[in-house]
Amino acid sequence: MRETFVATTTALLDEDPRTALVLADISADVFAPALRRHPDRALNVGIREQLMVGVGGGLALTGMRPYLHSYAPFLIDRAYEQIKLDLGHQDTGAVLVSIGGSYDAAAAGYTHQSPGDVALLDTLDGWTVQVPGHRDEVPAMLRTAARHDDRVYIRLGLQENARAHADAGRLRVLRRGGPLVLAVGPMLDQVLAATRDLDVTVAYTNTPRPLDVEGLRLLAGAEVILVEPYLAGTSARLVSEALSGIPHRALHLGVGRAEIRDYGTWADHARAHGLDAAGLRTSITAFLG
Repeated sequence: MRETFVATTTALLDEDPRTALVLADISADVFAPALRRHPDRALNVGIREQLMVGVGGGLALTGMRPYLHSYAPFLIDRAYEQIKLDLGHQDTGAVLVSIGGSYDAAAAGYTHQSPGDVALLDTLDGWTVQVPGHRDEVPAMLRTAARHDDRVYIRLGLQENARAHADAGRLRVLRRGGPLVLAVGPMLDQVLAATRDLDVTVAYTNTPRPLDVEGLRLLAGAEVILVEPYLAGTSARLVSEALSGIPHRALHLGVGRAEIRDYGTWADHARAHGLDAAGLRTSITAFLG
């Protein structure tokens, strides 16, 4: 996904004089040609993530469309105050593109993990959050974001589904049956494997913010299961509000709050959090009885 992001954003810099890029050292090497070709619009501020967001907010005030990029914990957790003030309070737009997901860089330790990034952005107003499930879903997200001035967060990761699925902000039904299981981004293939012989409806979204309330209300029955690749329960409030007046039980699966202190790989951490197919099946069948 990162390679697709680099190629698409480099093309946008070449094509659109309004596009700007601000880095904080991460990925500066792969963006080196763009930094050389567009020194007035492609900037590397060094290991200063707060400054990166501040510069992006300033560029947005001049009419530019800034793309800001780093690992999720550096881009969201570390620079949260600047996101709140320099973008939200100033009512300016930017496209924040992270790598690392919840625990892609597991071998680097907890400093490089951010399971709570989407929950943090949920404390702010007006953010679109996109979580692609396949690299081929990334270019359309980046190019669509270039055509407006809203605040957008695109969360890239190593885990991906076998193929891309169109979304455009609507829930996409992959299998029809009984209770709804909604998979966000790269969780789809694991959900499909976990429920392959269960009587459930499986739906997909790569745009969990704003949540497709209409689609959710149409598909939801007495039980709803949401599987997200970040902190478990991040979407609980939104699902509850969306299904107001509809009697239902809900199960929210995602990254647990307890820190996994082992290193290993992202797949090891997914398994430890019960987000592989076997772990998901255990949780889903227990919930459905």
